[in-house]
Amino acid sequence: MKRPTTAKAAVSAPEAPVDLALPNRPAATATAPGAVVAPAPAPAPASSPASAPAPRAVPRPRADAVRNRERILTAAREVFVEFGSGAPFDEVARRAGIGNATLYRHFPDRPTLVHHVVLFVMDRVTASAEASLAEEPDAFAALCRFTHTAADERIGALCPMLGDDFDGEHPELIDARTALGEAVDTLLAAGQEAGLIRTDIGIGDLMVALSQLSRPLPGIGCLDTGRFTHRHLQLFLDGLRAPARSVLPGSAATLEDLRRKTM
Repeated sequence: MKRPTTAKAAVSAPEAPVDLALPNRPAATATAPGAVVAPAPAPAPASSPASAPAPRAVPRPRADAVRNRERILTAAREVFVEFGSGAPFDEVARRAGIGNATLYRHFPDRPTLVHHVVLFVMDRVTASAEASLAEEPDAFAALCRFTHTAADERIGALCPMLGDDFDGEHPELIDARTALGEAVDTLLAAGQEAGLIRTDIGIGDLMVALSQLSRPLPGIGCLDTGRFTHRHLQLFLDGLRAPARSVLPGSAATLEDLRRKTM
């Protein structure tokens, strides 16, 4: 007995497998037998941030390395105040309580150490000016706090280092100098606008007096003058009060005046 015949079903191309690993990949298309299949183009690199490789984390310096660096800069600041920027590295290392190898690992030569001591002092004095104006009850009290704090930061250490071989136009120095000038100028202007500070002085007058009164006199054996520093600074500050009790000769000094002479 014959089997019942049925209509012959149309032959279709086998269904392309679904690539589960790449859900966004387009489905494959059927090709006629014998047709030449061109290789699929390489996928374009993904441009989304999510597909980019994660950046490597920058290792943070060890805590002991940070402490050693600050000890070196603090010690160098003190040594340079007393002996100038040509002071022996051995003395800097001794005062910092470290070995010479550690000193040279942080600062391989004298110009590098001098550069970073200047930055260290300028950055700390800038922060002091900003904090004083923000936290004190009036602008004259802020000026007094800033001046005494800057003396403790030994800003006088800058002067012996600003010689002919000092790179005063280094971008880091320019940025630090600009920030310091703006902070102190803002502090001084606030007192002048409030009628608390005489108006015939400039930031250069303040910085010169501060520098001179915060370092020992050269060529003398008396280095224990620090105990007079704050006493003499207060006498100077009292002379800045308004109304002025005298007429000053010359004109107010700016930081630009100082740079033309020292840098």
